[in-house]
Amino acid sequence: MEEPSNTPSFSTSPQPRTPETVESPTPVVETPAAEPVEPPTPEVVVPPISDPAPPPAETAAPVPEATPPAPAAPKAGSDDDDTEPFDPAADLPAYREGMDWFVLRVASNKENFVRDTLLRKIQIEALQTRVGRIMVPTEKTKTLKAGKTRITETKLYPGYVFVEMKLEPDGRIPQDVFFLIKETTGVGDFVGTAGRPTPMAVHEVEKMLFDSRKPEELPEVKMEFAPGDHVTINEGPFESYEGTVDEVLPDKGLVRVLVTIFGRQAPIELEYWQISRATE
Repeated sequence: MEEPSNTPSFSTSPQPRTPETVESPTPVVETPAAEPVEPPTPEVVVPPISDPAPPPAETAAPVPEATPPAPAAPKAGSDDDDTEPFDPAADLPAYREGMDWFVLRVASNKENFVRDTLLRKIQIEALQTRVGRIMVPTEKTKTLKAGKTRITETKLYPGYVFVEMKLEPDGRIPQDVFFLIKETTGVGDFVGTAGRPTPMAVHEVEKMLFDSRKPEELPEVKMEFAPGDHVTINEGPFESYEGTVDEVLPDKGLVRVLVTIFGRQAPIELEYWQISRATE
């Protein structure tokens, strides 16, 4: 008998091999880094441009009602409440301290020129304390001719100018005033002795200043005719006729004349310049 062997017996027949499971490595896929994504720019919606609305009208503050100025006090003896322009003949006293009125002879039709020139020289030389007012009295008249109105200014004392002046204690004209006056074109001499003018009388000064006052109203037509005057018609269809003034209409510048036509008297209205006084 064979003794059992302690050697393990191995089968010599091939044993089927169990296939080993080989784990395949998982491929590592590198993911590219994501680029930073910029946030989308929000779309700006621009509203359509329209004309700006006009600003609200400002409410004007109520303007307080202006208080009318108090009327100027009327002058004594005058019914006119309005302020009157300054009149050197009426608004100043006839005589001022230390001064008298004198009559200066001047060339004809040079009265206004001499007055204006002397006043300008006196102001330039600052001689107002020695020479005051210089007056040329005039009268304004209104004439109507062919329906047109014309206002003329007539000098009441042609060839003379009235000067308010202060003399030296001996009665002579101050030397600076004397040469200022004598060197003015159109000036003659003062009424009186040489170098010593004669002052005007009080009544002469009053009349001269009264005539120099500015008229308060427009002058009326100066009519040289009166009812009853015998006149001759110089123009118009009744030229050379003679008649008698029946009525004077100064507002219209007309004269109503009674003319004898065919043995009967008929009234005719004529403009005053169409007639003249009949020669006797």
